[in-house]
Amino acid sequence: MNLREKYNIPNDSVITIAGTVGIGKSTMTHALAKALNFHTSLEKVDTNPYLDKFYADFERWSFHLQIYFLAERFKEQKRIFEYGGGFIQDRSIYEDTGIFAKMHYDNGTMTTEDYNTYRNLFDAMVMTPYFPHPDLLIYLEGSLEEVIKRIKLRGREMEQQTPLSYWEEMHKRYQDWINSFNACPILRINISDYDLMNNEDSIESILEKVGHFINHSRH
Repeated sequence: MNLREKYNIPNDSVITIAGTVGIGKSTMTHALAKALNFHTSLEKVDTNPYLDKFYADFERWSFHLQIYFLAERFKEQKRIFEYGGGFIQDRSIYEDTGIFAKMHYDNGTMTTEDYNTYRNLFDAMVMTPYFPHPDLLIYLEGSLEEVIKRIKLRGREMEQQTPLSYWEEMHKRYQDWINSFNACPILRINISDYDLMNNEDSIESILEKVGHFINHSRH
């Protein structure tokens, strides 16, 4: 019996991994996909034409970046469900509006007009009965200190140059966002409760919870 059958996880499931930058979404995505023999849907950082420009000038490029992400994530969500599911998704479409766009609006790095345009577009595309929401959102949470440590270890240049205050604010906004999120079922997992880098078997305790949550929400 394979792990998917062992924990009674339907083979058409769509599971999204959410959490702040550096929390370990990509590691979790790959580990779950390998254990379940699912496909991965990964964030395309290297092909994003706005990311470097955005980190250099938030005010000028925040709206462009958010529109780009919205279009790419919407297309990807449509592709996943047309394929028939069986995917683990690195980062959700909901975080873009609930955290990133709102943060730029609140901080004055996105104008009111741009923010309203973005929100109207997001609501028309995503917050409708026709949009295929995931079966489960796994929210990874951990201390700010642990997150900063992981960002430093990852060593992406544009992230290293970003002020600590930015990561502090994002960490808090993620906590606030998940506490009011209700678009699909949530499984919260603390990153101190597993170690996928050094112990692959720690994925099994997560799979057990995933199976329970999905089957409970489907019935």
